[in-house]
Amino acid sequence: MSVTLPGLLRQRAAADPGRVAMTVHGSGSMTFGEWETRSDRVAAGLAGRGVRPGDRVGLVFGNGGWLEYAVAFFGVAKAGAVAVPLSDRLAAPDAEAMLAHCGAATVLRPGEVPSEPGGAAAPATLPEPGALAQILYTSGTTGRPKGVSATHANLAHGCGGRRRPFAHSRHLAHAFPIGTNAGQWMLVNAVDAHPEVVTLPVFTPARFAALIEHHRAGTAFLVPAMAIEMLAARVHERHDLSSVLLLGSAAAPLPARVAAGLSGAFPNSTITNYYTSTEAAPAQTVMIYDPERPTSVGRAASGGAVRIATAGGEPLPSGVTGEVWMRSPAAVRAYYGDAAATGEVFRDGWVRMGDLGYLDADGYLYLVDRESDVIKSGAYKVSTIHVEEVVYQHPGVTEAAVFGVPHPTLGKAVAVAVVGGVTHEDLRIFLKGRLAPHELPVRLVTVDVLPRNHGGKVDKRALREVVR
Repeated sequence: MSVTLPGLLRQRAAADPGRVAMTVHGSGSMTFGEWETRSDRVAAGLAGRGVRPGDRVGLVFGNGGWLEYAVAFFGVAKAGAVAVPLSDRLAAPDAEAMLAHCGAATVLRPGEVPSEPGGAAAPATLPEPGALAQILYTSGTTGRPKGVSATHANLAHGCGGRRRPFAHSRHLAHAFPIGTNAGQWMLVNAVDAHPEVVTLPVFTPARFAALIEHHRAGTAFLVPAMAIEMLAARVHERHDLSSVLLLGSAAAPLPARVAAGLSGAFPNSTITNYYTSTEAAPAQTVMIYDPERPTSVGRAASGGAVRIATAGGEPLPSGVTGEVWMRSPAAVRAYYGDAAATGEVFRDGWVRMGDLGYLDADGYLYLVDRESDVIKSGAYKVSTIHVEEVVYQHPGVTEAAVFGVPHPTLGKAVAVAVVGGVTHEDLRIFLKGRLAPHELPVRLVTVDVLPRNHGGKVDKRALREVVR
């Protein structure tokens, strides 16, 4: 029997109303009973405002507002409307363009969430699994953001089982932002998983380490940029992180050197990398860090599948580089209001990831590059992921990003932006024996921080502006 997230919240609130579902450090906590009651009131308030089933409702929140956001999201869902989660860190024109694109009927922000007074009746019926539940906009690091629509069946796939996820933990700590696929995954965990989900309004390495230590979190999730910052700040020397048994990284590939560093900083943890996309979720590959396969992103999990194929979808044999496709085990997502783009990316249950990669004989996936990031330099194609892995091997490099820049004879050539104390001369010497001649950078630039979007991914378009 299919479940929906509102239905699951109703079940948990009835079974254990006093159990804490979510805590935002410094802002308070919320039990399942409170979550159910408050979201019922929001649903009634939205209906009173004229919001009808199928209407799109923008939710513009910052990470300090996770509790109110969670209430608003479920209130929108219970009203039969479609939630459009957006980070309050988006530039105003970008947020306005997204809200206009989906035709949002109304927009909710902190302190503006409608709520009927106590005693408001719970919605008589909850949305059907096939109804549209959410539109989540992609990061747009390589082009115009697209709205990815998901049904209730898609969001709740795999939920409601007897054994709840992460049963080894009393607390699950994360620092994912609202308005991202990873953030929505944590919202689902808050209603479905065993542990109480804890987060914080603003990520810093010390604050996140203190959060883990304070709650003795058994599970923690971050993105590679956060991991790099935590290792550079050496927070593990000042905070006890031994409670973490599972440390998950998502949203971007985890460099091998960083994964090895995390193994030392979190001495009892299993380091796990999750690879998916806003379009493909809940399909994913999962990789438990293995020094024998340090650059793999793992094998298909959660009932999905992965294959390497041509642009037309024809499968390729193991060891051959091609386009990465994933098959979702749930109702497939789509691009909202864009049938042409949907047809390019979503085909017969398979999702075109926009990445190039290959599978080894055991089914482990290796990413070669984002298709849009591959540097076509003269007669060669250069993988930015490969070059970044080698740059990270230099002990003086804290962070690195590789991207293409115009070249008068080659068309494009390799540029590297680094954070850290390494000199350009030392780095060139280090790379010379480790990269092929066409992979060596023609431009090196040192920056204080790498530019990132609100989801934590490096903005390579912004880096190209730096080296113009």
